[in-house]
Amino acid sequence: MIVIITGVAGAGKTTAGALLARELGWQFHDADDLHPAANVEKMRRGEPLDDADRAPWLAAVRVIIENAVARAENAVLACSALKESYRATLRVSPDVVFVYLKIDPALAKERLARRTGHFMNPTLMQSQFDTLEESAAALEVDASAPPAEIIKTIRARLKI
Repeated sequence: MIVIITGVAGAGKTTAGALLARELGWQFHDADDLHPAANVEKMRRGEPLDDADRAPWLAAVRVIIENAVARAENAVLACSALKESYRATLRVSPDVVFVYLKIDPALAKERLARRTGHFMNPTLMQSQFDTLEESAAALEVDASAPPAEIIKTIRARLKI
């Protein structure tokens, strides 16, 4: 199974994904690590990414998923996957499931304001919500819950 933790910046994708992977003994990948340098610089400047910017990044994320599926390995990925078209690119197998960490814009903004050492400029928060297409097919989890509760909910609902 490949579990992709999705949502806007500040939703807790990396925190939840890393904890889930550790609990399960699965590989963890953070899609933020796969952004080309040009994307990182653009986000640092407070410029939102467009579909063309995201295309090579999504292709790199897809390769990780395809490799895990080919090796029959379980994995957890933290990846915003804000649009349905992005999720379609990543849905390479029925073994890929999406978990959407739903968060209130005010809480996301508050979390980003406290975050240090990350390239995501807090001024981009509104562009994240503007781009977001919520998915009825994803398992929706309240991102305001404590990480341990989020993991417990994901495990119970996915039976993992």
